[in-house]
Amino acid sequence: MDKLKIGVGVGVMILREGKVLLGRRSENPNTADSELHGEGTWTMPGGKVDFGESFEDAAVRELEEETGIMAKKEDTKVISVANDRVSDAHFVTIGLLCENSSGEPEVREPDEITEWCWFSLDNLPSPIFFCSERVLARYRDGKFYSTGE
Repeated sequence: MDKLKIGVGVGVMILREGKVLLGRRSENPNTADSELHGEGTWTMPGGKVDFGESFEDAAVRELEEETGIMAKKEDTKVISVANDRVSDAHFVTIGLLCENSSGEPEVREPDEITEWCWFSLDNLPSPIFFCSERVLARYRDGKFYSTGE
């Protein structure tokens, strides 16, 4: 039996005026485009880290590709690491915080994300994609690492 590979992904927590940006994933598992599933959930912008790419570069790239929002590498910082697993996939998820960005979110991948909305940290939507929920929880709790258990 072949060993499955572990992937590395980023989740970008964009904060503006106490609100976080989340996108609603498509209900269709074929277009929601995540090996960790999460169809129909709310999620942060993010995605896989490309070979040779820093976490910060991946965050800036994914943010622009998915939302049109622009950020600088130096305005993003790693705030959490999680060991995220489902029955058929395993990712190390790097959570990054960006409090300095420009532009308004737009749906750039409509097959994957159907809308982007700002939510108060005290009034988050449900359900939230478990990887994004872990980044938010680590931010609120001031913890860095999550075992994924």
